Amino acid sequence: MRAPIFSIITVTRNAARVLEQTILSVLNQTNSNIEFVIIDGASEDGTVDIIKRYQSGINYWISEPDKGIYDAMNKGLEAATGDYVWFLNAGDVLKHNEIVAELTEISKYYTHPDIIYGETDLMDQNGHVFAERRLKAPEKLTWKSFRMGMLVCHQAFIAKRLVMPTFNVLYRFSADFEWCIRCMKRADMIVNSRLRLVNYLYTGLTTANRKQSLKERYAIMCEYYGKFAASIAHGWFVCRYLWAKLTNKTL
Repeated sequence: MRAPIFSIITVTRNAARVLEQTILSVLNQTNSNIEFVIIDGASEDGTVDIIKRYQSGINYWISEPDKGIYDAMNKGLEAATGDYVWFLNAGDVLKHNEIVAELTEISKYYTHPDIIYGETDLMDQNGHVFAERRLKAPEKLTWKSFRMGMLVCHQAFIAKRLVMPTFNVLYRFSADFEWCIRCMKRADMIVNSRLRLVNYLYTGLTTANRKQSLKERYAIMCEYYGKFAASIAHGWFVCRYLWAKLTNKTL
């Protein structure tokens, strides 16, 4: 069976301090069936210089103004040509140099499933992994699973390009949550890789962004799961968040 091509999309803006580690984690993969796409939002801090330094290993990149992160992600989707799309934020790194090779074998074993997912570790700004993501990926994932929150981190959610929609840019902070739900609703086969896929650069969210994100997520959950289920779930989210703060856990 033909090995799939993974389109890895990195969206950047003024990320010169952290972008190189992301680029190297992609370029150092032992599997070469990768299409690397970088969408930069007209950075002014040297980000473009870093991209140019490694452009021989980058299949497509642009640097131009955008209307926000999800607009930039849509540009990445438009540019991608691979079988699977994997979003890797600036600062995040693939777990190790064999991870794409391992995902390739999983994809071939299951005859190219629509979605492959896994786990995420949290990394500080010095590149040190300090925790596992608090929300664990479920053994089996369906679109209904997200009634309990975003159980799979966006960076550990890999979907076939042919089943994925564009992001709804009306959401400023939670479009990835809604996008994952729509991907899963279109999918016939979703496979748990049982792998730790990525180290996520955890910088925390401002209180203002967290509140707006919760409002958007509540609206999304009302749309897909109904107002009653969304209200019950958000009561649980508040309790879970407060407990996480008391126990010093994150995400």
